[in-house]
Amino acid sequence: FIGIDIKGARIWRGAKTALEENISNVAFLRTYIDHLTEYFEKGEVAEIWITFPDPQLRTSKAKKRLTHPRFLRLYQKLLKPGGSIHLKTDSPQLYTFTLLVIEKYGLQLLKKSGNVYAVKHPPELAIKTFYENLDIAQSKKIHYLQFCLPKTISHIDNELQEILKQTENNATVT
Repeated sequence: FIGIDIKGARIWRGAKTALEENISNVAFLRTYIDHLTEYFEKGEVAEIWITFPDPQLRTSKAKKRLTHPRFLRLYQKLLKPGGSIHLKTDSPQLYTFTLLVIEKYGLQLLKKSGNVYAVKHPPELAIKTFYENLDIAQSKKIHYLQFCLPKTISHIDNELQEILKQTENNATVT
């Protein structure tokens, strides 16, 4: 398992916990996510877990969302055939955005939950971050998606951006 983040404090916390709990099958990489191809070979990664990323809520920041097609094309280079991406978030907007991307780009949706803790879930979803525990205490829903990527991801990003603008305009009007 390799934890990747640009923020040193998160890397430090993960490494400290791994040492304290004598977990030896982990490593940490401090880098920007768009530099992943510098560290991993094509088809080297079995799964990608995106847990509680910054949802980048403004439409103008949509390209920074870690489930935007620009990042999915990057992940596609690293994932083994049949590898999957998992998203766990407390942001309904990011969850909805990712569902839109899955639909528009013809991705294969494997699992979907609008409220992970409302139903029985697999053990890997039982692992909660410190912040997730706080959100649960505040009654926020935790959303989860698992999906696979096709061999190629179409380049309809401008169409996606237009849909997002329309959605934002409709939300502003109502």
